[in-house]
Amino acid sequence: MHTAYIGIGANLGNREENCELAIKFLIKNGITVTKRSSMLETEPWGVKEQPNFINMALEIKTSLKPDELLHFLKNIEIEVGRLPTAHWGPRVIDLDILLYDDIILKTSELEIPHPGISEREFVLKPLAEIASDKMHPVLKKSIRDLLQGLS
Repeated sequence: MHTAYIGIGANLGNREENCELAIKFLIKNGITVTKRSSMLETEPWGVKEQPNFINMALEIKTSLKPDELLHFLKNIEIEVGRLPTAHWGPRVIDLDILLYDDIILKTSELEIPHPGISEREFVLKPLAEIASDKMHPVLKKSIRDLLQGLS
């Protein structure tokens, strides 16, 4: 089994319910959720003229390979009701692979660790709740240290 960290965000519809629904789909389809952060309301990043987000992070156990997990998460987004939107635009749900074991991977479809983790408080804050000592495999800093570095 592999350990992965998933970022969840939603800013359309019932944001909390959308996050919970995504988690239910994960569990229903054989993913073990071992830790979950609280839900945090955050301001939009990138495109500011949109509703605030609810963000959270999960630690999961999975037998899926990174590319399989990515496609699985994209299917859950569709199940929850996500439609194509503008880059950094509003969305019913967003599921991102933040970290996967300690691998470093870059393909045309997927980059692990997720790019931009170190600059995004809305990712680091919930991730630090559940994995503060986890080391970023590229930057060689803990999630806690990356979050403190934003202040």
